[in-house]
This record gives sequence, C-alpha cells and structure tokens, in this order.
Amino acid sequence: MSLIVATIYLAIFLSGALGVYLKRRQAASVIAHRERVPVDFADQVSLEEHKRAADYTLARTRLDIIETIFDTVVAIVWLALLLAPVYALLAQIAPPGLSRSVAVVVCVAAVGYLLNLPFTIFSTFWLEARFGFNRTTPGIFLRDQVKGAALKLVLVVPLLYGLFALLRAMPNLWWLFGWAALMAIMIAMMVVYPAFIAPLFNKFTPMPDGPMKTRIEALLAKCGFESKGLFVMDASKRSAHGNAYFSGLGKAKRIVFFDTLLEKHTPEEIESILAHELGHYKLGHIAQLIAQSAALTFLGFAVLHWAFSAGGLANQFDLPDDPGLVLVIILTAMGPVLHLLSPLTSWLSRRAEFQADAFAKKMVGAQPMISALTRLSRDNLSTLTPDRLYALFYYSHPPVPLRIAQLKVV
Repeated sequence: MSLIVATIYLAIFLSGALGVYLKRRQAASVIAHRERVPVDFADQVSLEEHKRAADYTLARTRLDIIETIFDTVVAIVWLALLLAPVYALLAQIAPPGLSRSVAVVVCVAAVGYLLNLPFTIFSTFWLEARFGFNRTTPGIFLRDQVKGAALKLVLVVPLLYGLFALLRAMPNLWWLFGWAALMAIMIAMMVVYPAFIAPLFNKFTPMPDGPMKTRIEALLAKCGFESKGLFVMDASKRSAHGNAYFSGLGKAKRIVFFDTLLEKHTPEEIESILAHELGHYKLGHIAQLIAQSAALTFLGFAVLHWAFSAGGLANQFDLPDDPGLVLVIILTAMGPVLHLLSPLTSWLSRRAEFQADAFAKKMVGAQPMISALTRLSRDNLSTLTPDRLYALFYYSHPPVPLRIAQLKVV
C-alpha cells in the first residue's frame, strides 16, 4: 500500500472517528442539562418543552452517529473492494472514453444515494413524525425523490461530459476553464433556481394584501431592498418546521416565507426575521459567500489537476487509470478535508449571522428578534445547551443563547 493510499484511508477513518466523538459530546451535553431550563429562558420555555427539545436532539444525534459510522465504512469499502468490480461491469456496458468515465461517477453516486435512502426514510417517517414535524406523505416523498434524482441527472451528466472533454482537449489548462465555467453556472443557478427549480417541489403563492404585507413593504423600503415579490411557500405539506429566506440575484430576488412561520409568529417577530435576512443582503454576505465558494472550488480543481496530471492515482488503488475513477477517489478523499475545514467555514457563517442580527436590531429593535429566536428554537425543538466543540464544527448559525446574549448587549 502506497503512502498516498494509506493517507486517504487514514483521513477517512479519522474524519469519521472525529464526527462520532463530536456527536457523542453533543449528546452528553444535552443529557447533562436536560432536567433544567437555562436561566435566561426560564420565563419563555417550559421544562416540558426543554425536555422535548433535548429528546429530539438526542434522537437526531444518535441517528447521525450511526450514519457517520456507516458512511465511513462505505467510503473505505468503495475504495478497497467495490470500485474494481463496478468498473469491470461498466467496462462491458459503456464504450471506452467519455461515456465510461461519466458512467463510473453516476453509478457510484446512484449506489451511494440508494445506500443512504433508508436513513432519509427513517428520519422522515419515524424520527420527524415521532416529534410531530413530518407532514410528508409517502406519495409526496416518492415524487420528491424522483424529481430530485432526475434533476441531478439533467444537471450533473452534462457537467461531467464537459469536465472530461476539457481534460482531454486541454490537459494543462482544463482546470482553470472548468473552475470558471462551474462558478458561472453556480451564479446562473442562483437566478434560475427560484423561478424554475424551486416550483418543481413547492407551491409559491404571492403574499396577499393586508397589514402584514404593508408592514413588510415598509421595511423593504426602509432598507432600500428591491425584490421581484413576496411569496408564501407551502412548507406545511412536508414539515412543521418554520423559516424564511430570500433567493436570487439582481432583479430576480424574491422573499419567501414558510406558511408555518406565518402561522406561529407575531407580525413583529416576522418583521425581525425578515430584517435579519435583509441584513445578509445589505452587508454583502451573499457576495462573500460566493467568494468563499469560489475559493474552495478553486482549491478543489487545483487538487483535481494534480491528481489527473500526476497519473497513476487510480493505479495505486489497483484500478485502471480512468478519469472517472480518479474523480471518485478525489471526491471521497476530500470529504475528510472539508470536515476539518468546517470550523473555519462555520466561523465565517456565524460571524455573518451575528452581523445580520445586529442589522435587524438596528432596524426593528432587539426585543422582536429575541422573541422570534426564542419561538423558533422552541417550535423547532432546537437544544439550548449544545456542546461548544460540536457547535464549532456543525453549527452554521450561532447557538440561540449566544445570539440572544449578543442582542442584549447595549
């Protein structure tokens, strides 16, 4: 076994072990604080609600531990045992060249999706249902899975053909052109997604005229935000969780409220949630996110360029030197790297959330935002006592107690 192969196996194992360790810490923290509501929330969250949130968090964390172990074993088994026979089978079906390389990647992705499907089904129809969140019927779930798989094929297969064609035509510069093309497609998708893709899964209805819409439009004018419209999404067809977001770029920007959010929150809370989302736009967080994605994607293409140029990476796993196999190996190995980078990316995300909270405080005051965060935490059964190290790796948003404490600072 070569040093590179041993390093990849070790990285996958250590990443999985770290994930299990962090999730066990999260479970221990939640258990340790289950019997007492944090002092700052004693007037807003009952002990029964706090315990229920703890039980929900524990159930999700324990499922995540099992899935992490499963994913780690599957990644190693793919590289050590399965890729060779899968490639041999595809070699009898797909002609040599671009089609075979694309078939390898698609086949591995499809098998991976099927292997993880039981976890999705269990999470949706047992865990989420047990705590009163799931509203998805088997029919809706099946249609979503079929639509999602078809959409991925439509989008990913041409990209793979383009990638491997560039690699063949421009051995030295393909990765720069590939990176630039992928970033252009990602930015274009931010415009296309809200108008054409999201409606494939949910119904978006223009917000009806009334006091709430008038209030929101006044806030938009105050913030200098122009959008293509205010929409209500039928999130209640699938889940009881509530949220709001805006999507798109330029004139295609639209603001979306989950119907579950509008049902449970006061007008002041809804206004504060929107002010927070507008803060991301006004403070340039969207551009920062695009720049961050561009940097990580550039790094990924640089690694791919090295892997394809070095030659023999697949051979070191006793596999043919097919670009599709090399791509699968690199994508599998990059998982642990991204896991280790998650504290940095999570820190950047949490910093942006604090800044957006401060913007909302400036626009509508601290109390509506505090009330909204407390209600969101209570309604979504989010734990108020997460483990700090776990949160460092897995929380893209700061824990609610930290956000509220920051909002209370004069």
